[in-house]
Amino acid sequence: GQVRYSVPEEAKAGTVVGRLAQDLGLEAGEAEARRLRLVAQGRRASVEVSGASGALVVSSRLDREELCGKSAPCALRLEVLVERPLRVFHVELEVTDINDNAPIFRVTEEGLNIAELTTLPGSRFPLEGASDADIGANAQLTYRLSPSEHFSLGHQENNEQSATLSLVLTKSLDRETIPVHRLVLTATDGGRPSLTGTMELVISVLDANDNAPQFNQSVYKVKLLEGSELGTRLITLSATDVDEGINSDIIYLYGRHVTEEVKEMFSIDENKGEIILQGKLDYEEMDSYEITVEARDKGSPPLSGHCKVLVEVLDVNDNAPEVSVTSLSVPVPEDASVGTVVALLSVSDRDSGANGRVRCWVWPASPFGLEATFSGSYSLVLREALDRERVSEYEVEVRAEDGGAPPLRARRGVRVPVSDVNDNAPAFAQAVYTVLARENNAAGAELARLWARDPDEAGNGRVSYSVAEGGVGGGWRPASSYVSVDAESGRLWALQPLDFEELQVLQFEVRAVDAGEPPLCGNATVQLFVLDENDNAPALLPPAGSGPEAGGVAAEAAAALGSESGTLWAWAAWGAPAGQVVAKIRAVDADSGYNAWLRYELWEPRGKGPFRVGLYSGEVSTARALDEADGPRQRLVIVVRDHGEPARSATATLSVSLLEAAETALAAGAGSSSSRSAAGAESGSGAASAATNVWLVVAICAVSSLFLLAVVLYGASRW
Repeated sequence: GQVRYSVPEEAKAGTVVGRLAQDLGLEAGEAEARRLRLVAQGRRASVEVSGASGALVVSSRLDREELCGKSAPCALRLEVLVERPLRVFHVELEVTDINDNAPIFRVTEEGLNIAELTTLPGSRFPLEGASDADIGANAQLTYRLSPSEHFSLGHQENNEQSATLSLVLTKSLDRETIPVHRLVLTATDGGRPSLTGTMELVISVLDANDNAPQFNQSVYKVKLLEGSELGTRLITLSATDVDEGINSDIIYLYGRHVTEEVKEMFSIDENKGEIILQGKLDYEEMDSYEITVEARDKGSPPLSGHCKVLVEVLDVNDNAPEVSVTSLSVPVPEDASVGTVVALLSVSDRDSGANGRVRCWVWPASPFGLEATFSGSYSLVLREALDRERVSEYEVEVRAEDGGAPPLRARRGVRVPVSDVNDNAPAFAQAVYTVLARENNAAGAELARLWARDPDEAGNGRVSYSVAEGGVGGGWRPASSYVSVDAESGRLWALQPLDFEELQVLQFEVRAVDAGEPPLCGNATVQLFVLDENDNAPALLPPAGSGPEAGGVAAEAAAALGSESGTLWAWAAWGAPAGQVVAKIRAVDADSGYNAWLRYELWEPRGKGPFRVGLYSGEVSTARALDEADGPRQRLVIVVRDHGEPARSATATLSVSLLEAAETALAAGAGSSSSRSAAGAESGSGAASAATNVWLVVAICAVSSLFLLAVVLYGASRW
């Protein structure tokens, strides 16, 4: 009979397929002796007989697919020979299939082209299935498609393999959404474990002009500095059309509602989508622009997409602040209170933000300041008290600076005159004026010019002068009887000639009154010193009486003036010693000082006579002892001179009788009687003369002292 064996493919070399010698009925050891062997029949059997054991073993790799392909079952027919005697046995070896081959597609990638929109769902596209070299269940293939919302797999199975396999469109395609679909088709056999094979399906979606161009933004915002150069590129717009080919070629155009103003300011490159500045931007005229742009493809029919470009013009600090005066209240009274509003100002800057934020101040800082009333409005107010006499007008400069970088500045000058109020009384240059005037001046002669300053202006500073009431003397003669002052010029002039002997010092007040409302006044004291002129000649006084002199030898004549001759009489005894006072000439000068300082000179006889005269005392005394040779009578002419310039003088004639001593005594007695009788008649005049002499000395000293004091004060004031 025929011996059958079965061995799985891919069994390892040395695997025992069967005990061939035993199955053939050979005894142990007989197989080797009888040379049990396989007879080759043209193709490799991949099995052999083991010589020692007589077993059929695998000698090389068994591949059922190589040996039998798709035939089933796969049986190898072998011839086995034994010798002594020669016999032939037929052995059938079945190689069983194992799942050692995965399904294989003819190509690893298959491409399909499907048009979008026009290909309807349910459409089928045939696919080539996979093959599996195995047989039976190991070659039973199932298919699955990678998940997809657009495709599914359609196939029919039979006992062998898929008879038909197709790709089914389940949802319309959109090339712009997914231009290429990549799916994986997987084939799985029925082996244990199962093996798989894959093929990639590349499905290209063919374009249709079903998509309008789309901008990546519906609104573009562009910021551009004002004053930018012409030709500046604002933005390059980019619209995409997910179509392809001519359907995706895009041109850029202005929208239908774009104004001519925008078209004049900007241009658009229809191919590149560049928006170019072609006009001058001015933030103050227009701070923003809205540009509607259309992107149109070249499909048929053409489709369009739209966007807006919002151009924000950024402010550049190209405008300086502007300062204007909206109201000005001038002049400002100098007595205006602190806080008085002088002017209203408006400050503006056409720029914005920090560029338009303006800081203002006043220069110089005082006496005015700025106060903000509300945005952009300021008040120029008074911060300090004004004094027109110190500053009569202010040039105030209002300065403004914006917050730009670099900052721009502006300035506006405001002229603020200060009006006068009568707040200053006239003031003399000196509180006390010392005026020196010579006596005997002409009536109307100018004595001095007084000046009072009033720093006010106009009527407030117009000064009029007047002499205030004051007087001199026991009878209180008013000063206005001596002097007057010009009301406008302040010239002090004499109303009458002044007489030093009558008036030495005149003190009065001069009042200066302005024309303000109410009027203010100022006073100054004027001390008018009358300077003595040598206008009085010395006057001879009558003799005071007679009496014994120091020597007791002679007596001064009690004489009387002759009513016609003006001669004085005196007696002297012969033998009278030298130095004996014979008589005393008395004189007075109504002037003062040097003008009243008298000196006595013996005018006749000239030469060496018997008598001499005291230079300043006026005493006539003997120059030597008298004798009879001197004659009975001596006639003396005495000149009394003052020290004035020119000097004035008076002449006295003294007749001296020379008698015996006894006669002299009698003459002296008679003279005494006569003197007493004369004294009775002239007692009043004698007392008055004595008092006059005392007051004359006092007046001379006082006037000299006042004169010296006046000179010192005058020099000190000038210094």
